[in-house]
Amino acid sequence: MTTIVLVDDHPMVRGGLRAALSAEVGWKVIGEAADGMAGIAIAQELRPAILVVDMQMPGMNGLEVLRRVRPLLPDMHVILFSMHSEDAYVREALASGAAGYVLKEADAAELIHAIRVALQGGRYLSPSLTERTINAYLHQPSADLSVNWIEMLTARERQVLLLAAQGLGNNEIGDRLNISPRTAETHRANLMRKLGLKTPSELDRFAQEHGLID
Repeated sequence: MTTIVLVDDHPMVRGGLRAALSAEVGWKVIGEAADGMAGIAIAQELRPAILVVDMQMPGMNGLEVLRRVRPLLPDMHVILFSMHSEDAYVREALASGAAGYVLKEADAAELIHAIRVALQGGRYLSPSLTERTINAYLHQPSADLSVNWIEMLTARERQVLLLAAQGLGNNEIGDRLNISPRTAETHRANLMRKLGLKTPSELDRFAQEHGLID
């Protein structure tokens, strides 16, 4: 039995997916959640083979769900269901261990195929994301991110980015946000990885180019 959990904030979307996936022989949707935190909790409780997660949800987005759930359930395959085809989203999804990235413009048959690929140990991306682009996502660092970088970062990472762009160190950032310097350092490392930045000078240049500092 292939067990599946759906995480999407739209009841009608979940209903349609549940009907399509449950029609497959040997598949069963055993749980649903309307937000990221609930999705992580139910995944830990039910331990499905497949977790289908909406990319854009209020509060915690699909990427953050993916990043949090992978260490907890490394054998579970996570497929992101998204309206975004931009490089930044797909690159981060692949880097974070997604087994599939299916665009919401696809039909149910494509999601079913993506799940079958994941169950066989493969990685699936919607056909409009070409093989050349897939290789770029996997092997090239981020170079030119659009305004969508804002959605890629968690709220805390955006706070750390703004403070780091002002020249504050981890101790000062920790004081400002009431977190430990080690936690501030972790957030800084995560946001730089997501943005494809490697050095403080690259962070400064990014901040200037995006209007975070004068």
